[in-house]
Amino acid sequence: MGHARRLLATTAVVALAATACAVGDSSDDSADSGRTVVTFRLWDEQVAKAYEKSFAAFEKEHPDIDVQIQLVPWADYWTKLPADISSGTVADIFWTNTSNFGIYADSGALIDVGAELGDQQKDWKQSVVELYTRNGKLWGVPQLWDSIALFYNKKLLEEADIDPTTLHWDPDPAKDTFLPAAKKLTMDAAGKRADEPGFDPTKIQQYGFNAALDPQGIYWNFVGSNGGIWQDGDAFDLDRPETVAAIEYVVDLINEHHVAPPAADTVNNGDRTRDLFVQGRMALFQSGPYHLKTIQEQADFEWGVAPMLEGPKGRIGVVHGVAAVASSATKHREETLEVLRWLGSAEGQRPIAEGGYAFPGVTSVEQAYVDYWTKQGVDLEAFLQSASGETFPAPVGPRVNAGATAMDPILKEIFLGRRPVAEGLAEAERVGNAALEQ
Repeated sequence: MGHARRLLATTAVVALAATACAVGDSSDDSADSGRTVVTFRLWDEQVAKAYEKSFAAFEKEHPDIDVQIQLVPWADYWTKLPADISSGTVADIFWTNTSNFGIYADSGALIDVGAELGDQQKDWKQSVVELYTRNGKLWGVPQLWDSIALFYNKKLLEEADIDPTTLHWDPDPAKDTFLPAAKKLTMDAAGKRADEPGFDPTKIQQYGFNAALDPQGIYWNFVGSNGGIWQDGDAFDLDRPETVAAIEYVVDLINEHHVAPPAADTVNNGDRTRDLFVQGRMALFQSGPYHLKTIQEQADFEWGVAPMLEGPKGRIGVVHGVAAVASSATKHREETLEVLRWLGSAEGQRPIAEGGYAFPGVTSVEQAYVDYWTKQGVDLEAFLQSASGETFPAPVGPRVNAGATAMDPILKEIFLGRRPVAEGLAEAERVGNAALEQ
């Protein structure tokens, strides 16, 4: 499972057992040792292993500070966080995503990172810095980031004689090379491909592509590469022609062309398409590096990573990132800032990169992550390219999560083929923006 993908409440994540959580009060000092306890909260069990290594090195240099990791499952994270901020029991430092930090920045609950650690900012991934800059101030220290590329099954593409680096989607059929390729890569139980007479869409054995209600991996990238937008400022703006055409294209891949699994199988299971890919039952899987470890461990076939699909406006995908923010209510401000400074350093993030967990927020240790995967025989250049060009902004704003929650049932109806795309997006925009005002 992933890290930055978990930024989005609409995606499924692995639930950590309640016994794995150690949620404490940040006011607890380690009286026996005379050390100051600084608490650090996150939701990812795998990345927590990298932080354990990181903080062990930190504590050798700062023997007077004891950094304690709190692991809170994603399912509880965003309900527990506001409650703990209100009661004063929130961790000194905690992970956040773009959908959730704005409300705390606006309410004064966070330390102004730019003012305190401005000298380090030049070392950080600038696209993530921009995501956590609000009202002219930087509120978070970039910890890890994701971009989008195209995983592919080498054998299936060779059999169909398709080069994944050349695929171009377009609402204009005369310019579209992707849909014909996706049809060629989709096969029924009798071995008939989707572009052949007699193909049975009710008995599909192999899918061409992972079109689904997946914002980060799929539909925001289609919207961006068609010149559409999802937000205008903090407000949702879904019914522009470019956005409607992009969503229509994705929905048709599922319901009209049957080159992707039925939405009924995927709208409530964010991992269904990844599972089909690792089972060898899906040829192309567009997603982020958060799936690398699972694919590496579970796929028993040769696979590669190509650039994300090209659209009418080029390859324009989502770059998302997780940041560490600090509570302005911490009782140990100086020690908290010392830990935060470490979290924004190459030394502090090297275990994340060297362990192959994620692209780190400090650019100087990016290569260590690339090197890890190069040793595994995986080239990450497509992810780097995706992050270096024009990108599609992830959702921002203090109430964006409430808006996304309100829109979700309507978006599901659209992907299930139960609502016309244009009408559904207009309604989703209306209810989403109404939720922002509440």
